[in-house]
Amino acid sequence: MDLSRPNQGRKTGLNLPVGMNLDTFALPSLSSSSSFQSHTNISSPSSLRSISNLGSPSKSATCSDRFIPCRSSSRLHTFGLIDSPVKEGGNENYARLLKAELFGPDFGSPSFAGSGSPVSSPSKNMLRFKTENSTPSSPFSPTVVGHNVGGVSPGGSTPTKQQRKISKTPFKILDAPALQDDYYLNLVDWSSQNVLAVALGTCVYLWSATSLKVTKLCDLGPDDGVCSVQWTKEGSFLSIGTSLGQVQIWDATQCKRVRTMSGHQTRTSVLAWSSRILSSGSRDRNILQHDLRVSSDYISKLVGHKSEVCGLKWSHDDRELASGGNDNQLLVWNQHSQQPILKLTEHTAAVKAIAWSPHQNGLLASGGGTADRCIRIWNTANGNQLNSVDTGSQVCNLAWSKNVNEIVSTHGYSQNQIMVWKYPTMGKVATLTGHSLRVLYLATSPDGQTIVTGAGDETLRFWNVFPSLRNQAHARDTKVWSMGRTHIR
Repeated sequence: MDLSRPNQGRKTGLNLPVGMNLDTFALPSLSSSSSFQSHTNISSPSSLRSISNLGSPSKSATCSDRFIPCRSSSRLHTFGLIDSPVKEGGNENYARLLKAELFGPDFGSPSFAGSGSPVSSPSKNMLRFKTENSTPSSPFSPTVVGHNVGGVSPGGSTPTKQQRKISKTPFKILDAPALQDDYYLNLVDWSSQNVLAVALGTCVYLWSATSLKVTKLCDLGPDDGVCSVQWTKEGSFLSIGTSLGQVQIWDATQCKRVRTMSGHQTRTSVLAWSSRILSSGSRDRNILQHDLRVSSDYISKLVGHKSEVCGLKWSHDDRELASGGNDNQLLVWNQHSQQPILKLTEHTAAVKAIAWSPHQNGLLASGGGTADRCIRIWNTANGNQLNSVDTGSQVCNLAWSKNVNEIVSTHGYSQNQIMVWKYPTMGKVATLTGHSLRVLYLATSPDGQTIVTGAGDETLRFWNVFPSLRNQAHARDTKVWSMGRTHIR
């Protein structure tokens, strides 16, 4: 644009002085009481016109297309930019440094009060650092300004937490021939001593995650079969439920049977240990309570289900026992009553998947079969359902992480997937696939980081799902496992 050329022929609504046009300069907003000093760079006096005296159109004027204020004479205190007492929780030093960076070192000085009298009520929000606990929605939010880009939190040097990545592939696969494809059985369990028990046909095998050694514990023979396995909390003894309705106790270190208990009329589908009591559920619809300290086969019988009992879990404090059955019922029992204290009937299919929260007493998760597909969260103190999520597939197992407040579920018809959920939002953290048939079996490693899943495709797959506990010491028996695929027998 040629500033020296007048704009001839253009008509405007402004009554401009002779020789002055709108293309020459942009006029800032002024008031009659405002005073400012204009600094100009005059390159051609004949072509530039001054605006120092707008009230005298007859005088020649020169101007520049830039207006550079003189801060020493600017009345910035008029806009509420002077220092004011900082509210509790603010950052006075940060505010002063920011003002000095924006308006010059004089303005950043604590003694600066402008060229006029101080303003009694400056703006409370102008250039004020605000501490917030919520995650900022913008990289320029107040909680981010002034902090390192590397993710340092406002209160210290802790790096910003990164979203955890879960591998979508198993890091180890074991062949498990003759692993049954039966929804109601429970054939895999992981001991606190890092030994995996797996029932294959009529036999039970022990696989040490430390030495990778496989040991055949027992063979029940052609007339019987294994329907369930469950370790004691100490991990030294393994209980086995059989097709004939027996409950056997085996010493895993000696590979020797130490006890056989009867009482069920047909197969023992599920077992659950508390600190002292072993509970067994059967197709005969009953739950038997066994105490190894007494000579009798069982000390009490719990009657409440109308079909096969396939889910059974003691709470972590040993005060409550949850049972699920093929009658679509979820029942909760206490230590002393032989009648259920809760009958939860919202599921519309068999309830095999049951998990108690290790983080909150009385918090129970359950999953329904093919016609239900829902994971439901319960408060057993009052029987209220806290949440319900339709997973889209048959829920076969649930396990609550002891390291973080998350739940892992395994599924059957029709997607055969493994899913990790964040509690209490029940948002999906990860979806894992790999099994070609229903993921019927699930167990968690003693350190809480790894899960093993089993399916009718005759494989056991190991997944790194959960993080370790903060400041957790390395387990003494931890060993880097070899990758690849091996046989369990």
